[in-house]
Amino acid sequence: MREIAFREALNEALAEEMERDEDVFLLGEEVAEYNGAYKVSKGLLDKFGARRVVDTPITEAGFAAIGVGAAMAGLKPVVEMMTFNFAILALDQIINHAAKARYMSDGQFSMPMVVRGAGGAGGALAAQHSQSLEAQYAHIPGLKVMMPATPKDAKGMLKTAIRDPDPVIFIESEVLYGFKGEVPEEKYLIPMGKADKKREGDDCTVISWSRALHFAAEAADKVAEEEGVEVDLIDLRTIRPFDREMIAESVKRTNRVVVVEEGWPFASVGASIAEWVSRELFDWLDAPVGRVHQRDVPMPYAYNLEAASLPSADGIADAIRRACYID
Repeated sequence: MREIAFREALNEALAEEMERDEDVFLLGEEVAEYNGAYKVSKGLLDKFGARRVVDTPITEAGFAAIGVGAAMAGLKPVVEMMTFNFAILALDQIINHAAKARYMSDGQFSMPMVVRGAGGAGGALAAQHSQSLEAQYAHIPGLKVMMPATPKDAKGMLKTAIRDPDPVIFIESEVLYGFKGEVPEEKYLIPMGKADKKREGDDCTVISWSRALHFAAEAADKVAEEEGVEVDLIDLRTIRPFDREMIAESVKRTNRVVVVEEGWPFASVGASIAEWVSRELFDWLDAPVGRVHQRDVPMPYAYNLEAASLPSADGIADAIRRACYID
């Protein structure tokens, strides 16, 4: 094992898959000459050339469409969105074409395409650049959605996404690019739809993903130290399809659930998971399903107000206490 940054893990995943399969190529704004806005594609232009690492104009709908066409023709594009706030401009291509190509062609076309880039709050970037939009994509049949929280997961999950025959939305937290963690020396994959148990406990199941997982981990330490409550912390990793089996096993043991997300509360991924748990696992619940999320407002610009808007370790700890009926 070695310790590397989140961005380096993604870079290794891209390089390994481009070496493995010459049909894989990367395109997007500033991915080549500038080495990527977040330096995820650093060195790839020198290694693979301009034919496979392609700078595009600032035209999200246009280069997303190139990715769709390339995938239909048998290539494996990785389309980088500088931020998923900008990917809104490409929703027609992603939702109306990439997500539906296999279905509408009766299986004649596959769509081995990854759309990846930064999402979530980025630190005083204000409302139009600080949105967690995973629910937008998880809502669409035909799209798979992955959101890693650690460098190890980022590398293995991106490699899996690139090899998948269907379109994958791969959202990376903007503030995790410099986060360091252990990554195996050997090559590896992380299966689509398989969650990871980050912490074992019998008192309360906490379900989270991406950056919010780190807030949840802090909260788990806090309630363990202060109340002796041991949390079963699940990192979903894949949002759609999510790992129902691991969640069910955990809830049947702990009988309490808190879902933590960086996104807004209404019609969110967390709302869907909470609904599924309440409907399918009702007989095992000893308390209502708790939810912690961003406040239901556009993201403020000021640093202090951004922090107040997002989930916090203290807020998650309070939700765990409520689930366990601790005053």
